[in-house]
Amino acid sequence: MECKVVVINGSPNMNNGNTAQILEPFVEGMLETGADVETYYTRRLEINPCRGEFHCWFKTPGKCFQQDDMQMLLPRLAAADIIVLATPLYVDGVSGPMKIMLDRILPIGQPFIEIRSGHCRHPARPNVKNGGLVLISNCGFWETDNFDPLLVHMLAVCKNLNRTFAGALLRPHGPALKEMFQLGAPVDDIISAAREAGRQMAAQGKMSDTLLQTVRRELLPRQQYLEIVNQRIRQKLDALGR
Repeated sequence: MECKVVVINGSPNMNNGNTAQILEPFVEGMLETGADVETYYTRRLEINPCRGEFHCWFKTPGKCFQQDDMQMLLPRLAAADIIVLATPLYVDGVSGPMKIMLDRILPIGQPFIEIRSGHCRHPARPNVKNGGLVLISNCGFWETDNFDPLLVHMLAVCKNLNRTFAGALLRPHGPALKEMFQLGAPVDDIISAAREAGRQMAAQGKMSDTLLQTVRRELLPRQQYLEIVNQRIRQKLDALGR
């Protein structure tokens, strides 16, 4: 049976961003298994913030009254075997447009409250799949633990959606990866690991810890990274006369 995958790229730079350095090989790996992958870019979507009026629970159950791209996207998210959320780390969380999109998934739940895994949650509507969710994220800071708040949020999202958190492909000091790749530095193992993780996720519904650790491995020492980044910033400011 064909695996249906919905990818949401929350980077404003879309395919030119640092997040895409990991997302693109991951998607390639999924496609190699024959998965049906649909990719959407929040920058190209018209999604309004949730108005908190709860029409989708009471007046028009399962349907939001707002006429925007969520009417197209929500049924696809509900039917997906795997959801991939790709975002740069913005103030310890997802990008703003992705947060707006996540707020608008309210119609797939019901207003009732049940106890699920020891917590109060809203039950999903009958047509919503209980598949997996993958996080792909890039961060400009050097340390991997900068992703911790985002990971907590993703685990909570999975609890709300009754989905399994399948794992995260995290790329700390992400800007270095793009530059090193362009310079021909030895980072092919990271790209290959992301591609293999995509294959495993589509074929088996899970990814090996070894691959995830390879994706997030250290590229260069922290002090060296800081010196390079700060030098680039100084050069840019000097060019602007500031």
